[in-house]
Amino acid sequence: MVSHMKTTIHIPDSLFNEARKVANQEKTTLKALVEEGLRKVVAEHRDRKPEAFKLRQAAFKGQGLQPHLAGVTWDQILDLSYEGRGG
Repeated sequence: MVSHMKTTIHIPDSLFNEARKVANQEKTTLKALVEEGLRKVVAEHRDRKPEAFKLRQAAFKGQGLQPHLAGVTWDQILDLSYEGRGG
């Protein structure tokens, strides 16, 4: 069973008038024209491969993870970074 959603859209008068002319020329309804356009846009977005996420180089000059921190949790590292600062 196909369900339908009723909605209201706001488009500029000039676009609405052009769309009505196209619908009349194509002997179709404005509703059908809007559905066709939405289907094309949705398909275009669905078929588009997302750009692969690439983490930027954000290294700092240093020695990396210090030996005394090997095996500690991130929470412990965070606690150490705030040690002696505030309550």
